[in-house]
Amino acid sequence: MASADLREELSCSICLEIYRDPVTLRCGHNFCRDCIDQVLDSQESSGVYTCPDCREDFLERPALRRNTTLSNIALGFLSPPEYEASGILCTFCDLPIPAVRSCVQCETSMCHHHLIKHDRSVEHTLVPPNASPGCRKCDLHNKTLEYYCCQDSTCICARCVSSGHGGHQVELLDDALQKRKENMKNVLEKLTTNIEETKKRVQSLQNRELDIQEKANGLTKRTQTMFGDLRRQLEVLEKRLVSEISKQKEQATHSILDQIQELEAKKKELTGKMSQLKELCDTEDPITVLRETQDEDFWDIQVTGHRWEDKLCGGGDLDEGLISEMCEEALCRIMSGVKIGIQGPGRTSLLMDINTAGNHVLLSVDSKTVTWSKENLTYPATLERFQYPQILSIDSFHTGQHSWEVETSDTGGWRVGMCYPSIDRTGDQSLIGDNKKSWCLRWQKNQYSILHDNVETMLLEPLCHRYRMCLDYEAGQLSFYEASDPTRHLHTFTVTFTEPLHVGFRLHKSWVKIISPEKHEGALSRLSMADMYV
Repeated sequence: MASADLREELSCSICLEIYRDPVTLRCGHNFCRDCIDQVLDSQESSGVYTCPDCREDFLERPALRRNTTLSNIALGFLSPPEYEASGILCTFCDLPIPAVRSCVQCETSMCHHHLIKHDRSVEHTLVPPNASPGCRKCDLHNKTLEYYCCQDSTCICARCVSSGHGGHQVELLDDALQKRKENMKNVLEKLTTNIEETKKRVQSLQNRELDIQEKANGLTKRTQTMFGDLRRQLEVLEKRLVSEISKQKEQATHSILDQIQELEAKKKELTGKMSQLKELCDTEDPITVLRETQDEDFWDIQVTGHRWEDKLCGGGDLDEGLISEMCEEALCRIMSGVKIGIQGPGRTSLLMDINTAGNHVLLSVDSKTVTWSKENLTYPATLERFQYPQILSIDSFHTGQHSWEVETSDTGGWRVGMCYPSIDRTGDQSLIGDNKKSWCLRWQKNQYSILHDNVETMLLEPLCHRYRMCLDYEAGQLSFYEASDPTRHLHTFTVTFTEPLHVGFRLHKSWVKIISPEKHEGALSRLSMADMYV
């Protein structure tokens, strides 16, 4: 009953059907827009307009106001699932039936039933349901869009070809569609290739992550083993030194006790002589005193006392120098014998390329020492040559782990780092560290910093002017160390490298020298344990 009453309330009094686009008159009564329009049209000749429900008269044709709330209720009551699923309704159905096709020429939308009745003899263009099928017509001539103007990138009708697009390259829509689809296919192929490359890169990074985890586990085990071995050897050394100290203590103590025993005996002897002297001092008989004191040994008492004093001063003691020497030698043997499983990359030979050197860069005969020159050296012009006093290495590095050691001047200014070969060779963007293609350690005006993309980070005061640069290409790490004692970590850049890398130097009233591996064997051949955990 409730549904029937609601249907009655939602029915138009003219067509007796559920409201379709309901509108309201000034008197408050609602009607379908089409129904009331037909009634008002029929009343137009009489000059008086009347409401079909209350018969109220209007001298002028009443304005129709759409009743949005009533329209939504009516549509929801009729068939909400169908309406929501389609969105586009059949133009000819009384009920809101979803359309299956729209006709461009008729500018109507049809359900399956009315589509069968549609006159196809004129070869109208049918498209998927469209709220505005007229959008497929030319706005200027109201003709069907049949062509595509390549120059203006727009769809046009037959009249536009000769009027507004004369002389332009024009194609049929189907031909333009095929070309556009071919372009889209090419883009899809490229996207597919990029996706595959991305997948491979992700897989490579995942494999790299697993390798790093395995390497970290191995390094952890070797570190623990190394420190365990160190602790055991130090315990042995401790016991040995304690034993040596105890031995020296016993020897020194035994020597002192022997001396004490001898001195006690001497003390007893001297005490007897003192008693004898006191008796002689109290004796008044000169013959007795002179006779008792004429022996020479009697007067040697004071000399004998000095000898015992010297002997006591030179008595037993601990040999601290020997113990210190034993400790130092043992520690050296332990450290030299420990196989440190954690070490930096092997030293890589490096030569600088004269063809990249700026005209104020002087390169030594062995291509390892670079010096700033006040004089313009006027090198032959090459595409690789820098405008400013900079130089790159001959070799580039696109994989693996490498390290180099350099020595620098403590005056002037210099930059030591790495860069891509695509770095600019002229202009301010060519300076190493002032762009996204280079990374460096910088010394300028007695200040110490690291530099990348013209962003500078200041560092602590230098302890020396000898440096180690380490590259791990796959891990994307470029690290700088100071070759002080112990080695001091300065900074590590973390980057996803996209090109090979060259070592590069920049100079100003300074020099940089590459230290050959064979000339400094052992010093910094491996980083100290403390540096490894920085």
